[in-house]
Amino acid sequence: MEYTDPMSLIITICSILIAEAAGILGSVFTYSGVKSWYPTLMKPTWNPPSWIFGPVWTTLYALMGIAASLVWNLRDRPGAKLALWVYGTQLALNAIWSILFFGLKNPGLAFAEIIPLLALIILTTVLFWRINAWAGILLLPYVAWVSFATYLNYTLWQLN
Repeated sequence: MEYTDPMSLIITICSILIAEAAGILGSVFTYSGVKSWYPTLMKPTWNPPSWIFGPVWTTLYALMGIAASLVWNLRDRPGAKLALWVYGTQLALNAIWSILFFGLKNPGLAFAEIIPLLALIILTTVLFWRINAWAGILLLPYVAWVSFATYLNYTLWQLN
């Protein structure tokens, strides 16, 4: 990404900070649950170690922010405003998932919420890709991780 215009760099930084803020909001609920409730759950053998989630999510939120800034910079293109609206909606649902799973300690409700979240993430990826291919590509790790998280959420719900 080339920043010939300083405003593009500012937009990218702001977009990353907005995405990371959604993660921080979710982590407020995650932190206490990870320390107290989550360790008591029965987990599948393939459950990742707890320490991996922080670095993965921090990276994914940064990639989301960069992708959003690429689309924002092309916001006059057809479909860009819809793509950004869907992005914002999935970002809010992402934060809500942590509240449901860790805050309310309710894997079943969290699973019911992660299904539309995953659908909106896939839709965001497609819409972003149509505006800027790199924006769509940057969301592919997010799609993969939340697909895995959906299966993990389902498994934790069934085991507990």
